[in-house]
Amino acid sequence: MTATAISNWEEVPLFDSEQAEASYWADNQVDLRLMESATVVGAESSESVSITLRMDPRMLARIKRMARSRYLNYQSMIKQWLSERMEKELRER
Repeated sequence: MTATAISNWEEVPLFDSEQAEASYWADNQVDLRLMESATVVGAESSESVSITLRMDPRMLARIKRMARSRYLNYQSMIKQWLSERMEKELRER
């Protein structure tokens, strides 16, 4: 049986248990292009700028839970979302 390729992090559900997550990942895998888009290439990887972003505490708590369920740092996940959206916007021009 071939695993289903996940092409967007939004496709990964929140899991109720480790067993549910193990079952999900037994049938699914992350698409290589999604993994490659999660890494920063070139000069951007050595340069980083800190910003301040005000956010509703409940939204941040939800983001942190989602990131934790995906074994990601929440800041990395937010950067990944921004990168994916930016690429989508640029393609649609």
